[in-house]
Amino acid sequence: MMDKAGQRKDMIAFLKRMDTEEHRQKSDAILAFLMEDPAFQSAKIIGTTISAFPEVDTRRLMEECWKAGKKTAVPKCDPLTRAMTFRLVDDPSQLEKVYMKLKEPIIELTEEVGPEQIDLLIVPGVVFSKEGYRIGFGGGYYDRYLTRYKGPTRSLAFAVQLVETVPVEAHDLPVQRIFTENGPVDTGLVGP
Repeated sequence: MMDKAGQRKDMIAFLKRMDTEEHRQKSDAILAFLMEDPAFQSAKIIGTTISAFPEVDTRRLMEECWKAGKKTAVPKCDPLTRAMTFRLVDDPSQLEKVYMKLKEPIIELTEEVGPEQIDLLIVPGVVFSKEGYRIGFGGGYYDRYLTRYKGPTRSLAFAVQLVETVPVEAHDLPVQRIFTENGPVDTGLVGP
């Protein structure tokens, strides 16, 4: 089996070749499936990253949340300590570009929320197994955060990002459900 770094690199290269129209259509289908999820429908605060191509587009997810009266919490990462907190964002003007062109909340314009306040957490990843294990972007931020977050977890991925197996380490925690353009993939961790 290929190691995490190799699987991550190969998948990102593959996704970057996706046509922008195909990317948009598949992202829209993934979001439509997510919005049917009972955990999404009942959530008042949803934690999500700000995506960058070729990730599934989460900007539209945020807009849909705001339209539905839901709040969105976006991660603020500290590269020195590798700690991550979430802050409420209700407008794109509350975001700024930080390292690696990532968008994060502007501290002065946003309010921090604790893990117990987030009703649903959208966990990013590059490669996923059908059991919900993932290869992330390599920073380990979510691995650490998930040890403190006890609510429902979901991931958004193109079907091609699902593979038979990924390397699993002792600290890895699986997500409960993965949404692709073909529908939800239950990992066996979601209750009734």
